[in-house]
Amino acid sequence: MTSPLLSVRNLKVDIPSGSGTLHPVRGIDFDLHRGEVLCVVGESGSGKSLTSLSLMGLLGRTLERSADRMEFDGINLLGASGRQMRKLRGARMAMIFQEPMTSLNPVYTIGDQLIEALLLHRRMPRAQARARAVELLEKVGITAAASRLGQYPHQLSGGLRQRVMIAMALMCEPQMIIADEPTTALDVTIQAQILRLLYDLVREMDMAMILITHDLGVVARVADKVAVMYAGELVETGTVAEVFDQPLHPYTRGLLDCIPQPGKTGRGEPLGTIPGIVPSLVGQVDGCVFRTRCTQAGPACLGPIPRRSRDGHLFRCVHTDGYAPAETKAI
Repeated sequence: MTSPLLSVRNLKVDIPSGSGTLHPVRGIDFDLHRGEVLCVVGESGSGKSLTSLSLMGLLGRTLERSADRMEFDGINLLGASGRQMRKLRGARMAMIFQEPMTSLNPVYTIGDQLIEALLLHRRMPRAQARARAVELLEKVGITAAASRLGQYPHQLSGGLRQRVMIAMALMCEPQMIIADEPTTALDVTIQAQILRLLYDLVREMDMAMILITHDLGVVARVADKVAVMYAGELVETGTVAEVFDQPLHPYTRGLLDCIPQPGKTGRGEPLGTIPGIVPSLVGQVDGCVFRTRCTQAGPACLGPIPRRSRDGHLFRCVHTDGYAPAETKAI
């Protein structure tokens, strides 16, 4: 098998505070290959966006990032200087941020914001860069693309702004793109169009994509692999079929129970819920972080939680017996 484009081992993010150190991201391991779509799912506050920002080197100065390994195409992202990261961002790794309404600068035209990456990374003549911008706006489904270059963000709808953000991320044909809940502010019809567009572009351009979402319906449509995140940890990782058909972690099962199933969930029938709240991650975090909300919790959940494997389907739980440890594998 080819070496991964992105390889992450034991990624942690810590936030010092007056009451102690907050640990919102803990022990993240995964690999991402070219042409692959990895969906990271979990409820709000589980650490999905912080994980993506740490990969891009966009964390605030007060946040502390560490990892045993974090390599992108053989480049050590942990040891990269600010100048090296600026050369990577936008050129070889790009990000579509969560909120299209505020991600564009309101005082610059769409054209100026689109061509900036090409002028910076490729030293391309302005006229050629504008032609590339028109080409990509058309590719993402924006009509009258040339006339849009002179418009400002407030003159575009939310759906059009999101398409501009996608075009901006693709300007330099990056090898990897991170999409952080790119359809949150859009209506259902536009959501489906944007997701299909991203999926088709990944396949067409042979990019790798990390798609962050809390919508399991989205995951079922576009993912190759799924990583379920809870309270800063990846608690289960596998293919879509493995995670959806045979979920091995109680949290994953809880998420799936919250979704109405055609032919099984009757009209007016209550959906499943996950009781309780996410525990505090300030100070020392021991045992299974899901134990306060889990119906299977017992004394063993207070100790170390091993990572286990079922034919490559990885999970963290002490209550699923008969599976081999997976301490040396990425989850």
